[in-house]
Amino acid sequence: MRDFSWKYFAMTGDVDAYLLYKETEGESVLTAASVEDEAAPHEEDE
Repeated sequence: MRDFSWKYFAMTGDVDAYLLYKETEGESVLTAASVEDEAAPHEEDE
């Protein structure tokens, strides 16, 4: 979805496509952080 929204924005200049691109960028960063958090041992668990 991220690649599509960027390509669509690049071809059309549609601001909504750019905003969707930025929104999915933020979600991918949050998803990566949550995966790292789940993999790392928590101090409370020790």
